[in-house]
Amino acid sequence: MEVYLGLKVVWWLIVGVVLIGVGAMVGMDMGVGTLLRYVGRSDIERRVALNVVGPHWEGNQVWFILGGGGLFAAFPLIYGTAFSGFYIVMLLLLWSMIVRPLAFEYRSKLPGEGWRNGWDWMMLVSGFVPMLVFGAAFGNVLQGVPFHLSWNMTSYYTGSFVSLFNPFAILCGVLSVTLSCYMGAATISNGTDGVMAERARKAGVLSGLASFVLFAIGGVWMKSITGYALTGGPQPGAVQTPLQQTVVLQQGAWFSNFNAHPALWILPAAALLALLIGSAAISRRRGYLAWWLGLVVWAGVIGSVGAAMFPFMMPSSAEPSHSLTIWNASSSELTLGWMLGFACVFVPLIIWYTSWCFYVMRGKVTAKHVEADEHAY
Repeated sequence: MEVYLGLKVVWWLIVGVVLIGVGAMVGMDMGVGTLLRYVGRSDIERRVALNVVGPHWEGNQVWFILGGGGLFAAFPLIYGTAFSGFYIVMLLLLWSMIVRPLAFEYRSKLPGEGWRNGWDWMMLVSGFVPMLVFGAAFGNVLQGVPFHLSWNMTSYYTGSFVSLFNPFAILCGVLSVTLSCYMGAATISNGTDGVMAERARKAGVLSGLASFVLFAIGGVWMKSITGYALTGGPQPGAVQTPLQQTVVLQQGAWFSNFNAHPALWILPAAALLALLIGSAAISRRRGYLAWWLGLVVWAGVIGSVGAAMFPFMMPSSAEPSHSLTIWNASSSELTLGWMLGFACVFVPLIIWYTSWCFYVMRGKVTAKHVEADEHAY
């Protein structure tokens, strides 16, 4: 039982690490797309911005795929419930992301101004919408998802598409967008010179400060959100289902773990402090420091959500006792053990390969370089 318990916690941590990778790496690309029409005022400037992330954006999508695959393997009940209940949102997310590679590949194939402007708008949409959905998902999970389970563990979603974009979820979604813009601005400022870098620095400072305000407001707002508390059920390391537990709604329950373990306050404090220092760093032309501080911010924000909800992963607002936790929604001990072995090999490999790519293809992108390279975006 102790081994099974440990595997569940380890996989909860791995999923958290992957979500941080999605926020930082995928969010960086999305931020560049969202800011494209601001930092680039001419066709060549926009081409320069696209080629800053051009060598990396496809590789960065590995984090998104890894997140879906890891969730499916380690917590299949959560994967099935989320993808069946949020299928309209998932389609919106996929459609917007499908447009993204088309914009990269087709934008510069024809010289027409209307053609390229159209794809630039698609780049903005494909950067803004996925990050809005990503953040809104966290906002909805914190409030509880309207679903219930039948006797045979079939999930039924009872909410509506419109209800997913409630005020708190929109706040979380906008926070996700501003954080991606911060990462994108830091990336552009590192990869360009002159007026484009200056515009990126201004956007980075603005988005960093906006993220600070939104995260602070979200933290205060959470005090009024009714949280969930697990009051009964099988032992965490035992094989179980959500139908065997007792869950109650409590005001301020999402702060219980922070009150019980004050060291957890380091997570939101680190995020807020990193946002302030990062905004100052990018304004002082320290873009690389600002980028790494952005990674700290994503770790602090997602870590704060995970620490607040533990052990819940998808609480049910329709039937609280059907809430999904890391104890009742995980795969078998054998599956978690095998998957941990694969994760110990491939996650470090992905981190190493990504780092190597950024090191090899470091440096500034200039208009002269883009115009001379027939393979440039």
